[in-house]
Amino acid sequence: MGLIQLVSELCSNPKHTRWIAPLLNIGDGLLCALIIWKVPCELDTEIDWTTYMQQIQTYLSGERDYTLIKGSTGPLVYPAAHVYSYALFHNLTDEGRDIAFGQIIFAFLYLITLTIVMACYRRVGAPPYLFPLLVLSKRLHSVYMLRLFNDGLAALAMWGAIWLFINRKWTPAVILWSLGLGVKMTLILLAPAVIVVLALSLSIGSCIGLAILALGIQVCGYSYIGTFLHAPMDGRLTQGQVMLATPFLQANSSGYFERSFEFGRQFMFKWTVNWRFVPEEVFLSKEFWLGLVALNLLILVIFGVTSFSKPSGTNLPNFLSNFLTGRYHGVVLHPSFIMAVLLTTLAIGLLCARSIHYQFFAYLSWATPFLLWRAGYHPIFIYALWILQEWAWNVYPSTNLSSTVVVLLLCAQVFGVLKNRNTAFPTSPPRPRAKEHVQ
Repeated sequence: MGLIQLVSELCSNPKHTRWIAPLLNIGDGLLCALIIWKVPCELDTEIDWTTYMQQIQTYLSGERDYTLIKGSTGPLVYPAAHVYSYALFHNLTDEGRDIAFGQIIFAFLYLITLTIVMACYRRVGAPPYLFPLLVLSKRLHSVYMLRLFNDGLAALAMWGAIWLFINRKWTPAVILWSLGLGVKMTLILLAPAVIVVLALSLSIGSCIGLAILALGIQVCGYSYIGTFLHAPMDGRLTQGQVMLATPFLQANSSGYFERSFEFGRQFMFKWTVNWRFVPEEVFLSKEFWLGLVALNLLILVIFGVTSFSKPSGTNLPNFLSNFLTGRYHGVVLHPSFIMAVLLTTLAIGLLCARSIHYQFFAYLSWATPFLLWRAGYHPIFIYALWILQEWAWNVYPSTNLSSTVVVLLLCAQVFGVLKNRNTAFPTSPPRPRAKEHVQ
């Protein structure tokens, strides 16, 4: 085999990812160690860690009303799983003072997530040339190891759920997705895709059961975590400690939901990464927000009609009719179809979000190579677009040019997949099968 043929084989044959992925993971682990050693995360680099710790200290001091839990840069605006997660970090890092150990924790979160991402890419047969793009992002390393954002935890839950979805582990996937949503509301962007995947795979009864499960986790599913954090060392629990496990709804249920799931939150123009090229008065207007919501729904409908409903073997109206009347019991979905639906829906949500901040790159960075590949772009073009996206997300503060590039590259991913939909959404032959028990 000639040198050119050998390079082509190494870059294109998915069988080589079985050794390429571990080597890249080990190399990235060394890079993470180098970052922690050479770029210590002091108070001028971390952004929200101090505020998180201040909020957790208020919580641990006994405050249970979400509207009264605040830090130096603002109020607590994340759901309960965020509180329990950072309460654990608070305990592990000497009440947040040992930032270096916090960096090490987040390095492990990063590497665990990377391992799952690579497993997902291997499961769908992604070519080896995509894998270096999973480990080279400067912004992504910054989000995890220098900023210590909660998006790292949410992204771990998101990719864990994707892995479970493509392996047809429906119940664990929904649980993990809902727990990730409990860390940060951003994972609500995956909700349409979760609905599509479950509706195509299961009966209406099973889907309703999983929907109740996901909702139940948000309302009352943190009690065991909270109890564990407040349990004495000998493991015995008292009635008072059990009550502390479910505090927020008891103290101020409306305040909890308004703060942690505030869909109409007004974002500051100066911090946005996208849409900066829009005049500030337009950016802040309700009309602009509603327009983006409408655009999101329109794009989802277009994908639903042209791509998402393909495995059902019929058109969207007939599928909905059969599903709602219990005549549809699901088909076997191609793993690449499942991953494409989930990540395309994520990209649509980010494209139509009024404001995304730098930490949102935790969700987009590992999705981009896959989406560009499923859009059918040439490998050289994929690398060029990836480099351009990396540049745009590393411009701080964002500019009209960088924000334009961010939006255009999201368009390239979303509409590239739509244009190449016959290849981007591979389907197994839609064949009826016996009613499946939820796993």
